[in-house]
Amino acid sequence: MIDYSGAYRDLRVRVSDLVRAANDTELAKVAPATPEWRVRDVLAHMVGVCDDVSNGNLAGVATDDWTDAQVVKRRDWSLEEILADWDNNATRLEVGMNDLGPAIGQMLADASTHEQDIRGALGAPGGRDAEALVIGVEWGLDVLGQRLAQDGLGTLRVEHEDGTSNVGEGDPVTRLQASRFEVGRAMTGRRSRAQMHAMSWDGPLDPEALLLAVAIFTPPEHDLVE
Repeated sequence: MIDYSGAYRDLRVRVSDLVRAANDTELAKVAPATPEWRVRDVLAHMVGVCDDVSNGNLAGVATDDWTDAQVVKRRDWSLEEILADWDNNATRLEVGMNDLGPAIGQMLADASTHEQDIRGALGAPGGRDAEALVIGVEWGLDVLGQRLAQDGLGTLRVEHEDGTSNVGEGDPVTRLQASRFEVGRAMTGRRSRAQMHAMSWDGPLDPEALLLAVAIFTPPEHDLVE
């Protein structure tokens, strides 16, 4: 059984420790993966998602207005106030998180994506084999597989460091060799089209037809190297 609650809790502790070790200048850095947000804004969004999900504020979920409101609400809060808010809401949410099943995968995908956004801004790599990232990538691959099946594009076989994931259905079969981390970053709009095309593909389909980015994400115009 997948422990969504434990994966989220571990991520929350990692990110909290990471930002507590950062100074005010570092927290004010613009995150290259989210150029409209500073590090502390990315954190505010992560905390705001937990707040909104735990309190049932899901109107407009995942829209720009929904996420912007999370950041604006916490704009004048101290770091410790933001983290205390996360602790309070997460303590309640984590208790029942495993009962939500695979649907919680999107929340883990979002959280692990933004952990890496913060790490990229701070020059502090880590968490690349964390369970939250593993769960998030599997959620994204499932979404991608549904699109491939719907469009009749065959099967994509993703070969990463821990094995193989097959998504889609039928022929043709196209193979992609890449780390789970790179697949996850591509799926969440953190890799340009050029970077995705340059990945190790083997099969009949043009990588553009197999664009990894999940529909709600837009690949950046410029390469992002982490």
